[in-house]
Amino acid sequence: MVAGQALERLNELLCRSPSLRTRGLMLVGPYANGKTMIAERFAVAHLNACESQRVWMVQTREGAGLAHFYASILRALRAPMGNSRVVGRKAEQVDHLLDGLKPRILIFDEFHNALRGRSRDVEAVLAFLRRIGRQFDISPVLIGEVTVYDFINATDEMASRFELLAAPRWRYDEFLTLLDSLESALPLAHRSDLSDEQLAREIFRLSEGLIGEIVAIVTAAAVAAVRSGAERITGAAIDALDYVPVSRRRGARLREGLL
Repeated sequence: MVAGQALERLNELLCRSPSLRTRGLMLVGPYANGKTMIAERFAVAHLNACESQRVWMVQTREGAGLAHFYASILRALRAPMGNSRVVGRKAEQVDHLLDGLKPRILIFDEFHNALRGRSRDVEAVLAFLRRIGRQFDISPVLIGEVTVYDFINATDEMASRFELLAAPRWRYDEFLTLLDSLESALPLAHRSDLSDEQLAREIFRLSEGLIGEIVAIVTAAAVAAVRSGAERITGAAIDALDYVPVSRRRGARLREGLL
């Protein structure tokens, strides 16, 4: 499964030998599909196992431009932000922190946010990713949507530095195993048999194979089951949620109901 492969690859990056041209990793897939959860699990496991922190997660900020990008890194490294808007000063501060903290891996979550600015700013962000490997022996890990893949593979120079690990929507056969795991964690008095064909197909249809949506549907149905006293999830209970799949949430009928 993707989660196991990603954790194994991240651990290999953490334990690799020093290099002047480090390779990185792209974990790319649709929204709400567990990519951030995988990275957070790895980062927490590292913190629990190591005396000094070598893995840092950067929540790439909304907003275009280098100032936002450097601010994301400074916040992740828990540095005082200051009031300076001079990009050069932020870059120097980032370099100083990286030199002192000596991260092994920098994970940039929602990295597609950094690719929405002017072309010269985007190129500067990509140049930063190349430089931190050479200067600080850091492997960058980029988490985001397919835009990340497109930008990294726009040039051979960047493409050769990053391995792709896709996190696509769940296939139905994998999805059944996930449902069994979720059901084992539910605080309900009776079995719901979520992996039963009819019930599973409906949850899969509504979730569109996105793990965030799967969890949201099962959680909402479990809450309703407790409140009703039924203590199990049924097909009727799923129908009663009136759950709207992600792809239909911009539909005209739904929007009209907000006016």
